[in-house]
Amino acid sequence: MRTVLNLNSKWAFTKQASAVPASMPADWNWVNLPHSWNAIDGQDGDNDYFRGTAYYAKTIVKADLPVADQYYLELCGANSSADVYLDGKHLAHHDGGYSTWRVNITEHLGVSSLLVIAVDNSANETVYPQTADFTFYGGLYRNVNLICVANSHFDLDYYGGPGLAVTPIVEDKDARVTIETWLTNSKMGQSLRYTISSACGCEVASVECDDTMVELYIPEVHLWHGRKDPYLYTAKIELLEDGNVIDCVSTRFGCRTFKIDPENGFILNGEEYPLRGVSRHQDRWGIGNALLPEHHEEDIELICEVGCTTIRLAHYQHDQYFYDLCDEKGLVIWAEIPYISKHMPTARENTISQMKELVVQNYNHPSIVVWGLSNEITIAGSTEDLLENHNILNDMCHEMDKTRLTTIASVSMCPITDPYIQIPDVVSYNHYFGWYGGDTSMNGPWFDKFHATYPNIPIGCSEYGCEALNWHTSKPTQGDYTEEYQAYYHEELIKQLFTRKYIWATHVWNMFDFGADARNEGGENGQNHKGLMTFDRKYKKDSFYAYKAWLSDDPFVHLCGKRYIDRVEDVTKVTVYSNLPEVELFANGVSLGKKAAEDHFFYFDVPNTAEETKLVAVAGDYQDESVIRKVAEFNNAYRLQEKGAILNWFDINEVEGYFSLNDKIGDIMATMKGKLFFMGMVAKMMPKKGEKVAGFELNDNMMQMMGGFTVLRLISMAGGMMGMEMTKEQLLEMNAQLNKIKKK
Repeated sequence: MRTVLNLNSKWAFTKQASAVPASMPADWNWVNLPHSWNAIDGQDGDNDYFRGTAYYAKTIVKADLPVADQYYLELCGANSSADVYLDGKHLAHHDGGYSTWRVNITEHLGVSSLLVIAVDNSANETVYPQTADFTFYGGLYRNVNLICVANSHFDLDYYGGPGLAVTPIVEDKDARVTIETWLTNSKMGQSLRYTISSACGCEVASVECDDTMVELYIPEVHLWHGRKDPYLYTAKIELLEDGNVIDCVSTRFGCRTFKIDPENGFILNGEEYPLRGVSRHQDRWGIGNALLPEHHEEDIELICEVGCTTIRLAHYQHDQYFYDLCDEKGLVIWAEIPYISKHMPTARENTISQMKELVVQNYNHPSIVVWGLSNEITIAGSTEDLLENHNILNDMCHEMDKTRLTTIASVSMCPITDPYIQIPDVVSYNHYFGWYGGDTSMNGPWFDKFHATYPNIPIGCSEYGCEALNWHTSKPTQGDYTEEYQAYYHEELIKQLFTRKYIWATHVWNMFDFGADARNEGGENGQNHKGLMTFDRKYKKDSFYAYKAWLSDDPFVHLCGKRYIDRVEDVTKVTVYSNLPEVELFANGVSLGKKAAEDHFFYFDVPNTAEETKLVAVAGDYQDESVIRKVAEFNNAYRLQEKGAILNWFDINEVEGYFSLNDKIGDIMATMKGKLFFMGMVAKMMPKKGEKVAGFELNDNMMQMMGGFTVLRLISMAGGMMGMEMTKEQLLEMNAQLNKIKKK
């Protein structure tokens, strides 16, 4: 029988070696897997984390292994390329850091052998991802196993797959289930026993034969129905020889129908089932992407607490354990490969191999409904090679899996007329109107325009969000990184997106803050802070509860602004979120009245004259508390001060009716004097069309988006990307000139 031996404990590790050692080194460090060497430097900013080759070594003593005919090394995640050596002999190379792959080491395994795995996350032009807004953590960051099998066994070589594929087709009240398997070194006289069991373990259907593909039937099938009823069956195949089981594989699966309708959105088992949820990255503060099962479990519970019905698992294949949890919890999943941001003509084969691995390894998960072909890949425009690459991937997905659809996450700057949009079955867009330019009110109308132009193409929103840290204000402003602006932004987006049922899916970017070592902004470098929760999962930002109010059936009430205690105004606005119909707010025991809100957002004007005011929000049987304090001056601990910033936004002189560095470039350019201003001093310093910024050539669409940034913000971002430095005096002089230009 098959035995799976976990090899996670006690590996020798180094980043200093330049070659594969001949014997176990005495001066390497000992680590246990999962492990990433960028758990610290990949999260502290400046884009200076170690990207190169590191080595893991372990002694394998054959006498300690289960007796078997063949031994396969299984690597569940080695980022991003890896080579396997046994006693100095090179056995395998793999490109792609997010999928499972295996190496047959049987012929080369000695009495005591030195196993060395060289893992490389250095920059190159052949393996995705290379350009993206997240850290490419290096390491053996998932399990490493040894699979011990007989000569005759279920396949272990084909793209890291599980050795069986289950395809359930619902027919009225029953289900026809096709089970296919692949055998290695099969022999005459062997047979296969197929069994389907219910969730409680009762046998539903079975057959014994020598066919590698069979059809079994489930009468009165119990459907997998998302969060409402995520019912799972189990399919098991046993390989029999002389009446004995010599190998066995199994998988859980679900029976469901779905379609994505351009008018009515996602339809599950014939019912409208709105997909409203989040995206998720697989890393944590101080850990990197070397997650343990308990981390995955905590993440799924938090996502379920919000009330999500869907997750976009970005931007790569996630751990099999997390897909299993999604099956169990009933989350509908978008699964994708890391074909992202920058199309590389030299990396086509890698997109193909990573897509094959994604589909083969995840085919049996009922939670997955779409395969994502790429993300923001047209940010620098479409090319013939890019389009051909996508057509190849799209056709391949449909050939490998006739039960699911394909999709893309397009970027705002990509015109809806681009032929790229016509390739997949359904489309989603990443929009940040209200954060990276534009304003929140632009989101809904944009989708209406797309829907009117292409009424037969289902359209979704694959990313939207804005950053928030522990900064606070009573006057939230786009770009201020306050928790209050993030809450306002998501209130507006919820009302616009969730009320348009033709939008087939919405995915907040992001459920959790995540590592992005190239980022130096928001006052805490090395992270993207668009999460509804902090990187360490310790704090739920107010926006978390805005979604819970709309999506969760579990009654609750939440008082916003708990971290914003000191306030200067005599009357301050306090927001309460609840999924109950009515909220009453008390200030030091005195009722400020009851309010109803169909949009689940309750706003109160609260007197702020006492030294300290205890607030209690009551909704039904539930209540929440917070405290505010009256202060004479604004607490500067609540105000963002960028690390290393030459000038912060609040240092800038603003004259009523006139422009400043805090105004948007597009607004300034809309005036004649503003245009002349940019044609002069600023134009010399700002990036121009055709120039490259962070590896991208600026085109018309990118230039248009830049118009939505404030002058200060764009100069700060361009400075980081282009190495352009300005003095405080230069910025203040620029602001003084803007103070002389009247607003329209």
